[in-house]
Amino acid sequence: MASDAASQVTVGALSAIFDETKPQFQEPIVQCVQVKPLPPQPNHPERYRAVFSDIANYVQTMLATQANHLVTEGGLRKGCFVRLKSFQANSVKGKKILIILDLEVLAELGEAEKIGEPKPLEIKAEDDERAQPTTISSNGFYGSKPAGAPEQSSNRAQPMRGPPASSAHATIYPIEAISPYSNKWTIKARCTSKSPIKTWHNKSSEGKLFSVNLLDDSGEIRATGFKDQCDMLYDVFQEGSVYYISSPCRVQIAKKQFTNLNNDYELTFERDTLVEKAEDQSDVPQIRFNFTTIGDLQSVEKDTTTDVIGILKEVGETSQIVSKSTQKPYDKREVNLVDNTGFSVRLTVWGNTAVNFNVAPESVVAFKGVKVSDFGGRSLSLLSSGSMTVDPDIGEAHRLKGWYDAQGRTEAFASHASLSSATNSNSRSDQFKTITQVREEQLGMSDQVDYFSLKATVVFIKQDSTWCYPACLSQNCNKKVTELDPGQWRCEMCDKTHPKPEYRYIMPMSVSDHTGQLWLSCFDDTGRLIMGMSADDLMQLREDDPSAFGEVFQEANCRTWSFRCRAKFDTFNEQHRVRYQVSSATPVNYSEEASRLADIIQAYSMN
Repeated sequence: MASDAASQVTVGALSAIFDETKPQFQEPIVQCVQVKPLPPQPNHPERYRAVFSDIANYVQTMLATQANHLVTEGGLRKGCFVRLKSFQANSVKGKKILIILDLEVLAELGEAEKIGEPKPLEIKAEDDERAQPTTISSNGFYGSKPAGAPEQSSNRAQPMRGPPASSAHATIYPIEAISPYSNKWTIKARCTSKSPIKTWHNKSSEGKLFSVNLLDDSGEIRATGFKDQCDMLYDVFQEGSVYYISSPCRVQIAKKQFTNLNNDYELTFERDTLVEKAEDQSDVPQIRFNFTTIGDLQSVEKDTTTDVIGILKEVGETSQIVSKSTQKPYDKREVNLVDNTGFSVRLTVWGNTAVNFNVAPESVVAFKGVKVSDFGGRSLSLLSSGSMTVDPDIGEAHRLKGWYDAQGRTEAFASHASLSSATNSNSRSDQFKTITQVREEQLGMSDQVDYFSLKATVVFIKQDSTWCYPACLSQNCNKKVTELDPGQWRCEMCDKTHPKPEYRYIMPMSVSDHTGQLWLSCFDDTGRLIMGMSADDLMQLREDDPSAFGEVFQEANCRTWSFRCRAKFDTFNEQHRVRYQVSSATPVNYSEEASRLADIIQAYSMN
């Protein structure tokens, strides 16, 4: 079988991809010799790196997120054979990297140990200087050919081009593919948000800056102009318009405290960055949302950035506060949103948005980039990088409007503020369920979140790397940090480097009762209770005494707890599932448990 598969591999294809003087191969077949996840980033989808071989050479690749499902579903794995259908080639400082946008796993060829002794691709310095990424794409997803463009006789599809009037549009790059490895590129993107000009003054320098959020079919990215670039480009960008933006443009790790976008990188405009308004404004999406329902906010971690949509129920008056740190006054206005989960939430808008707020009550309003706070229960604050859209032409807005007109106008809504102190009589029921009841009643399978209590016994806790993560030491941050060097842990959210992290639980565990088994996930507070120590101490124990480390996990098994849980329907990489998260856990109160069981027996007796 391996020899048959070897005969199908397109030998020499990888070298040809990076050398346009060689004959090109259409959709080459290669072998996957390695695939592994990249270090996870908080609030970001998982990314995978794969190594592909054509027997003669091998090359590192990065999978675009739309291809993640091939890994998570088990199709793309070490030893299999694939057909590369859409990709970008990059050459940076002697290293060749492919960004894979689309591929097909050839299950009929089976799997095999690494075939041959492939060599790494090498690159000459002069090639690196003139290397340009080439887009090979199908269905015009990342751009469109100019009208009347001639077909090439080469097997390789031609780069996607913008209007022929500008040579700067030679290669339309998807935003998702931009990274520090990218060389020369042009993106076609819509400006979905533009900040006011901000100034700074300190001992060493002063200046001004502004930022824009840019969107295309593949993703979003933030771009910032400082000083001269601020003067040059601020009036060029208009919210809602589409532009060609061409390198040179610096690509760097995104500072998450300044942006709500789901991208690991951000751009900084440079002196020679070219920005040009596109003639065709219709082929780029208007805006992209990732909504959290209002009812689900109670289980969202504090300081998380998300998007919400709801009916504007109440609008407060404009007021002003003075910042304790800068002594500057800020205008604010509080509004109240409701949705069909039966909950309401207080949302604060700031600055000009607050002063000029003239949205009519009972309008549908979508907010992109709101920060979740737990001040007086869950509340929201619109970030300066966020945006507000009134009556958007999207399915979620139409469904909300239909619900509100039909029944929502007369409903009573539970407040997250009331949930923060005690159980609200208007909130959803939180009854004890068996695991079988949870499944049979399909809790979490609807559009809303279901809450339930469960008495269950821990039967297994994973001991691999999924039970904790290294967190930032800054107060109220808790974001994941990355080890740059020994004794240097970097938090991109706080823009700080710490000598060590604080490990926190994100623990998946299997629990069971007399009716079945269920996987639950829990956070740090619950993890400390169940394991009997902090994740920091447990991580140290793993280093000092691995056998004692294993015994802690064994001790945690076979213990029964009362769990308060939430069930939510989740879609990730086109896979649909219900996730069960633990909100809190307590030891079983046997007096209360006996009373609960007695009530159940009495109910049966009455029947």
